[in-house]
Amino acid sequence: MNYRIYPPEEIVEATVAVPLSKSVSARALIIEAISRGAVEAGDTARCRDTEVIRAALSAPQQCTVDVADSGTALRFLTAYFAATDGAEIELGGSERLCHRPIGPLVDALRSLGASIEYMGEAGHAPLKIYGRKLQGGAVTIDATVSSQFVSALLMIAPTMADGLRLQLDGDAVSQSYIRLTMSMMERAGVECDITPDGIYVAPGQYRSCRLEAERDWSAATFWYEAVAVTSGFITVEGLADGSRQPDAAAADIFGRLGVTTDFDETPGSAELAGSPDVDPRMNICLVDNPDMAPALAVTCAMIGVPFRFTGLSTLPAKECDRIAVISEELLKIGVTTESTPDSLTWEGRRMPFAELPRFSAHGDHRIAMAFAFVAAYIPGIVIEDADVVEKSYPGFWEELQKCGFTIEDADTEPNDTES
Repeated sequence: MNYRIYPPEEIVEATVAVPLSKSVSARALIIEAISRGAVEAGDTARCRDTEVIRAALSAPQQCTVDVADSGTALRFLTAYFAATDGAEIELGGSERLCHRPIGPLVDALRSLGASIEYMGEAGHAPLKIYGRKLQGGAVTIDATVSSQFVSALLMIAPTMADGLRLQLDGDAVSQSYIRLTMSMMERAGVECDITPDGIYVAPGQYRSCRLEAERDWSAATFWYEAVAVTSGFITVEGLADGSRQPDAAAADIFGRLGVTTDFDETPGSAELAGSPDVDPRMNICLVDNPDMAPALAVTCAMIGVPFRFTGLSTLPAKECDRIAVISEELLKIGVTTESTPDSLTWEGRRMPFAELPRFSAHGDHRIAMAFAFVAAYIPGIVIEDADVVEKSYPGFWEELQKCGFTIEDADTEPNDTES
């Protein structure tokens, strides 16, 4: 599915809906399953990532589980099945997913008593998992690859006979997501004690409670982008102040790009408005918010704000190599960037470009959504593989149309109409 997109004819004034938080929902579903229903996952996100988790958790204990391209599902389910006595699971997914790292998590689980075999290349899925009650104890894990390794271990920790003493090796990436996991566990009655030696979780049980998912700040990031590039006005329904989601930092970060946020607590929404107060340059570390990089990079390129983003070491192992892909796709509109494995920089240089760009999503939902807003400046741009947004935000294109953008089938001639 390829979409051609045209900008609004008038100033954007719209109300949009974002899905429930994928990050919160995934954790709530796993905790619910570990607690055998004592914890109730309330309303949760309905997207491809959460659907594969639901399907896996309801599958027979002896089966093959395909999580498609969901890194979250792969990591959380590896730990869950390893700690599920009697499970015998072959766990895999897409070709891209099977190239993403899983070794540090498998090594840690094995040292805690898990029985896991690689069915192909060591360090990568697919995996053969023989579930059992884990002994637990002390373990060190490389925390520089993915915070989800840490979250996966923490959520199963109460089921271990000796609990878990987790030492983090290296500076943990996306620490805010680890804090999100711990806060949800604590709401369900499990204390996570942080000491100079690491994180300690005592053996025990989750207590009865209901974990409600908030609206997704990661998805809301793209409406901040929309306001920044159109100077419009967008109300995001259900978006509340004070969230523990790491991407709630969007309110402050996009504030530097001319987007003000006014929270209306009564209906529970955030009113975003364009402002002329824009920083002349963006130098920012996104180690806690790396998923915000595509939206921020496209925004800065469109409104002419040079940038240097650091803390991006996790992006090459996402659905695509996001650092390389952002650079590749921005070049299609003459924006030349420089990159390292941890950073992306644009000094404001532009080159002429000769043809209407067709942006490849590279199988990545966040790339598709971020580049859609180039249409505000270049009418008729094309987003290829547009349905990839099903991974996290199935209703994105409908919400974009609410903002006045026109979406057409890009496999027909521009502005063709049926007679």
